[in-house]
Amino acid sequence: MADLSVRLKEVRTMRKRKLKEAAACLGIQVRSYQAYESGEREPGVKNLIALADFYDVSLDYLMGRTDGPDR
Repeated sequence: MADLSVRLKEVRTMRKRKLKEAAACLGIQVRSYQAYESGEREPGVKNLIALADFYDVSLDYLMGRTDGPDR
C-alpha cells in the first residue's frame, strides 16, 4: 500500500497540477503542502476531503486503501 505522501505527489503529477495550485485549494502556503508530499506533516480530515475533491479521487485512494483513483 502506498502512503499518503506518495499518493499526493502521484495524483498531483498525474493530474498535471502545480504545488501552488494544490496549496491554494487548501488556503495554505506552498511549503506546508510540500510537507504533506514529503511526509513531514499530514493534512487534517477537512483538508483530506478538499484534496480528494480537488484531484477528483476517492479518500480511500489518497489514503492507500485502494489502487484505483476512481470515486
